[in-house]
Amino acid sequence: MSEPCMRLLNLYKEELADWLKGQGQPAYRAGQLFAWLHKGADFDGMTNLPKALIASLKEKATANPVHIAEKHVSSLDGTRKYLFGLQDGHCIEGVLMRYSYGNTLCISTQVGCRMGCTFCASTLEGCVRNLMADEMLGQMLCAQAESDVGTLRNVVLMGSGEPLDNYDQTVRFLRLATHPEGLNMSVRHISLSTCGLVDQMLRFAQEGLPVTLSVSLHAPNDHLRKQLMPIARRYRIQDILDACREYIRQTGRRVVFEYALIGGVNTGVGHARELAALLRGMQCHVNLIPLNDVPEHDLHGASRQEIQEFQQELTKLNISVSLRREMGDDIAGACGQLRRSRLKPSVLPSSEVMP
Repeated sequence: MSEPCMRLLNLYKEELADWLKGQGQPAYRAGQLFAWLHKGADFDGMTNLPKALIASLKEKATANPVHIAEKHVSSLDGTRKYLFGLQDGHCIEGVLMRYSYGNTLCISTQVGCRMGCTFCASTLEGCVRNLMADEMLGQMLCAQAESDVGTLRNVVLMGSGEPLDNYDQTVRFLRLATHPEGLNMSVRHISLSTCGLVDQMLRFAQEGLPVTLSVSLHAPNDHLRKQLMPIARRYRIQDILDACREYIRQTGRRVVFEYALIGGVNTGVGHARELAALLRGMQCHVNLIPLNDVPEHDLHGASRQEIQEFQQELTKLNISVSLRREMGDDIAGACGQLRRSRLKPSVLPSSEVMP
């Protein structure tokens, strides 16, 4: 038997129809197969397909290329941390968070990340490869398949990787995840996080996919941002803000600015005033993120007092702001922590870090 080669979950319905036509199958089979794939069914579970077709699919194709290798459940808040296994032996992470308004799954878009941000564990070994759209969808299907999880209300592309550094597959994922005959996820319930790849942000504004754009800012000026984020050497904050304004103009959606609170680095009242001056008049919201300690870079989370004073200053200056609730602290909930704990140095021979 040959190795499975056609990645069916990665195909649009029309592409699936073309492939099935080449297998001698009628066009209506595409709708049946597409629906089964997006329910997370394996081939044996596709009960309205003929046995001969199922046998052929097993030989020539693959359905969901992702499986749950490990699952950790927080005793504090019920957060679930997944280590997902991929067909090539690599692993990625996902986090399921339970909120009063519904379950939210944080998924990865790359194996690792090459952006090199100093406060993030995902980027410490660089980027091994991009994920395919079916590997992003597969994370959703695996999490949703757990009997007590239920329907996912929200998905955030905030796990390992920079989504816009994997542009084509990320856009394919978004179109598949929102397909009315598939998962039918509302585009307004999807958030995409970027460190500020301006060219791709401008391109993405034209895609007709008005997701919530979350921009990792983390500093109120270019000098400080360059110390924290290598991408700041390529794009100025002003360039990023101009791209955000264009995204708002094209989509009508407000932009969320993520700001990791690093003790003694970017949390002074003066920093808050600088940030407010940058964002005044923009249709936006600031999401403050308590930092998990990063021993490799000797960075530590801000104190409770620093956080409180920073948030109060932004509020006083009429900036919409909230503090992200810390979840999954007892299960390595921060991005990249669980995967790193399972890696050996020899696992990542082809990793790439942004210069």
